Amino acid sequence: MNNAKERLYNGIIKENPTFVMMLGMCPTLAVTTSAMNGMGMGLTTTAVLILSNVMIALLRNIIPERIRIPSYIVLIATVVTVVELLLKGFLPFLYDSLGIYIPLIVVNCIILGRAEAYASKNTVFNSLFDGIGMGIGFTFALTCIGALREILGTGKIFNYQVMPDGFVPISIFVLAPGAFFVLALLTAIQNRVKIIGNKRGKNVEIIQSGCNLDCMECGEGGCSKRLFPTEELETVNTVINEEPVKIENFSKDSLEKESLTKKKNKTKKSVEKKSKVENQVEKIKTPKNYEKTEDTEFVIQTIDEISEE
Repeated sequence: MNNAKERLYNGIIKENPTFVMMLGMCPTLAVTTSAMNGMGMGLTTTAVLILSNVMIALLRNIIPERIRIPSYIVLIATVVTVVELLLKGFLPFLYDSLGIYIPLIVVNCIILGRAEAYASKNTVFNSLFDGIGMGIGFTFALTCIGALREILGTGKIFNYQVMPDGFVPISIFVLAPGAFFVLALLTAIQNRVKIIGNKRGKNVEIIQSGCNLDCMECGEGGCSKRLFPTEELETVNTVINEEPVKIENFSKDSLEKESLTKKKNKTKKSVEKKSKVENQVEKIKTPKNYEKTEDTEFVIQTIDEISEE
């Protein structure tokens, strides 16, 4: 249950799809003209998230690795179609309000992102709570944005009058620009909370990816498993964990001196090699054992190459 609580907490607070990860901006900006529309889109997306996560977790060992993304899209599209028909049959007013944005849930990056990052690697139980947590977080964000836009734009919330009679509605908030204003305001408030938390010594900047590891220190335990074979991972981790080389007293004179030393050493080695090879050739060319073979031709060719250098 601790893992389930963690998934719920991460989805609502730590990995909130809207305020933290900035995912699903299309429905977030287009549908949230009222709190009811925001909640309706959020709950619809939650239902799709839960069902798709469970289905993908069940089939994760059956779906081939090379066609996993098309397979996920087909499963998500199936779930979205079922949810759309249920809305049309039982909640026609919400279906009319959300309109084209219901079928567009298929390409919502939150759904596909959770399928690839979490459901395809974890059990059905954990994937279920991951979908619930992400869905609640998305619903909360959309409801907050819709409520604020509705209050400022009409003076109401869920069609109940909350502002005094003398309140003059700011109509821009129920139009397209209002979505950007409200989203920017709520994101700024969240960032302010993070800054305060950092000042108090809390590490609130780490945004995890659903695999219980920090992406900056992930290594073998996370997404790199898909990119590197096991042998290559060991090499990569070794290189990453090595201490950086410290460069001290870096100057043009030191570089020139080092380069000159390398050239002298190279020339000295070449001369020694040439002298050694010439001695061997002299022994080969004596009347007793001289015979033109592939070995002697190779030695002579080597001498010529060294002379040219």
